[in-house]
Amino acid sequence: MLQNPSMLEPEQSLDIQFMTRAIELAREAERAGEVPVGAVIVKDGVIVGEGWNRPISSADPTAHAEIVALRAAAQTLNSYRLLDTTLYVTLEPCAMCAGAMVHARVKRLVYAATDPRAGAAGSIFNIVHHEALNHRIQCEGGVLADECSEMLRQFFIARR
Repeated sequence: MLQNPSMLEPEQSLDIQFMTRAIELAREAERAGEVPVGAVIVKDGVIVGEGWNRPISSADPTAHAEIVALRAAAQTLNSYRLLDTTLYVTLEPCAMCAGAMVHARVKRLVYAATDPRAGAAGSIFNIVHHEALNHRIQCEGGVLADECSEMLRQFFIARR
C-alpha cells in the first residue's frame, strides 16, 4: 500500500516516485507480451536511462529492463561508468543484470519484488555485494513490492 509521501523521508519519497515510473515501464513490457519488468536509472534526481523487458520482441536474450536502462544511461552520460547513479527496478535483478550493474559502478540498487528463483541481489546469489568483485552496490529491496509482485503474479496466471 502506498504511504502518504508527506510522511516519508525525502529519500523514501524519491524511491517511491522513481519506482512508480519503473512500474509504468513494466506495464509497457506487459502490453508487448513481455514479462512485466521496468527499470530507471537516476543521477542527481534526474532520470538518465530507462527500459523495460524486451528479449522476445528484440530477439535479444540480454534485453532485460536493467540492461536496456544501463545502455540508455551510458549513452546519456557518454560514459560506461555510471558513477553516483541509482537503478530502480520492479524485480530483483538476475545474475547477468547484477553483474552489469557492478561493472557499470552503479552506486545504489532499489528493487521492488524479490526473485526467489533467480535473484542476484541477495535471494539466490548476492553478486551486488560479492567480496571477489571490485565494486559493491548499496541495495534496498521491497519498495512497492506488493504492487510489483501482484503484477507479475497476474501476468503468469494469464499466461497459463
